[in-house]
Amino acid sequence: MPKVGMEPVRRKALVDAALRVIGDHGSLTVTMSEIARQAGVSPALAHHYFGSKEQLLIETVRSLLKQLRDDAVTALKVADSPREKISAVIRVSFQADQFAPATIAAWLAFYAEAQRSEETRRFLVIYARRLRSNLLANLKALCASGAAERIAEGAAAMIDGLYIRQSLRSAPVSIEASISLTEDYINSQLAALAKGQIQ
Repeated sequence: MPKVGMEPVRRKALVDAALRVIGDHGSLTVTMSEIARQAGVSPALAHHYFGSKEQLLIETVRSLLKQLRDDAVTALKVADSPREKISAVIRVSFQADQFAPATIAAWLAFYAEAQRSEETRRFLVIYARRLRSNLLANLKALCASGAAERIAEGAAAMIDGLYIRQSLRSAPVSIEASISLTEDYINSQLAALAKGQIQ
């Protein structure tokens, strides 16, 4: 029988364990038993809290997105100008816990799963829209709407692309280098706009 008051602790331990196991496997072909073992609980208890592996995986991707959203909200609150807010969004995207190898492997596994699971796809669409919205809202304060949309799309694609490059592990890009590359893209686009070189 589960101990009273332990459910939030156990649920978090199982979500964290799922993230580690998925990261180690590089795919979602993991079992509830493997996740439960990593969390230090029985498979029966894991099923009690989540019902199925699929529900645990959904809760894991939801947890990743919630952490990313909470960190973005915190970072945006302390940034003063629109340009500083853009930098805050970029930094949050590449922070250490999100850019860790196991987390990146889990993100990629979830993207693959989104081809089959409508619920997983919905969560990842929310992530993509949120990233674009955070970039776009602040870019619109710096340039015309059309240019802001194009730059936001480019920056979001660059962030996603750097995650994919990092997952290859043969040519890893550091956190600082990833931030610098994305910042350089934003700066070069804004500078070209200021000089009238692009519309």
